[in-house]
Amino acid sequence: MIEKFLVGGYTKRESKGIYSFLLDTDKAELSDLQLVTEVNGATYLTMDKENHLYAVASENGQGGTSAFLFDGEKAKKINSVMADGASNCYVAVDEERGLVYAANYHLGQIRVYKRLSDGGLELTDTVAHEDHHGPKPEQKGPLCHYSNLTPDNRLVVCNLGNDAVYTYAVSADGKLSDELIYQSAQGSGDRHITFSADGKHAYLACELDSTLEVLAYENGQFTLLQKTSTLPETHTGFNGVAAIRLSADGKFLYISNRGHDSIVTYKVAQDGASVETLGWTATEGNIPRDFNFNASEDFIVVAHQDSDNISLFKRNKTTGLLTLAQKDFYSPEGTCLVAI
Repeated sequence: MIEKFLVGGYTKRESKGIYSFLLDTDKAELSDLQLVTEVNGATYLTMDKENHLYAVASENGQGGTSAFLFDGEKAKKINSVMADGASNCYVAVDEERGLVYAANYHLGQIRVYKRLSDGGLELTDTVAHEDHHGPKPEQKGPLCHYSNLTPDNRLVVCNLGNDAVYTYAVSADGKLSDELIYQSAQGSGDRHITFSADGKHAYLACELDSTLEVLAYENGQFTLLQKTSTLPETHTGFNGVAAIRLSADGKFLYISNRGHDSIVTYKVAQDGASVETLGWTATEGNIPRDFNFNASEDFIVVAHQDSDNISLFKRNKTTGLLTLAQKDFYSPEGTCLVAI
């Protein structure tokens, strides 16, 4: 079977924007990198159910989110909503409300957009986080790194700058309210979060202290159940946690380590309330910024930001373990992978 992925990334060296590539699941092989659209700084992207592509972007010294119509091969720009300052770093779709959410890392903001009839965007709300921060040098202020839906349709936001996870109620017209805050340990650097299928547990990737937090979740509030390292005890150099993915069956959890350049595999307890570390897989590249499953979850693809390659791993769905299939597929400055 042939499957297609999109990959976005920085455009500081060789990349021109958003690309597509193919996975042949029979051959366990990646091929055919193609430019989908030129866009500056498309470090995160997502698709809605009507083939609209939304990407963070920079234009003329401003930053924001751009909307495109994707025909399966190329993407035609619909519009961009830009503002002064740095670009957003994360974007997600709310199909039920017809909204798009974006997190802005450098400005410490959450932005909410309404999806227009043609798939374009219109800003409906901006929430700026307070200017307080954690103890590490990287934490110079509020740094919003993630904004997406909880299982009960709240908006959840990870703030790396002050070691906190926020939840908001969202109105039908795209306004945020009723803020609740979960506080991680100082210096954790909360980056990305994912939820169990039943919505009772969440798994928080903490970038700065290279940990995973297992959390109980109910009605917008989190309770810490377990905090465990993403690294082997033998690693003493730099590391920053990046992406986190939970298998659809809820049995295995994966996190990428930048510096150790690995994916750590966890087995999730049957009740979802704890994890057991199974081991580490070298990603065969430098700075594995993002990774994702294919449709059947028999494979994982890993995009490397600095070594300009994507690696392919076979995944054993019984044991959760990964086996290298390909490591030298060229893709420049990759930071986000979307299976389409």
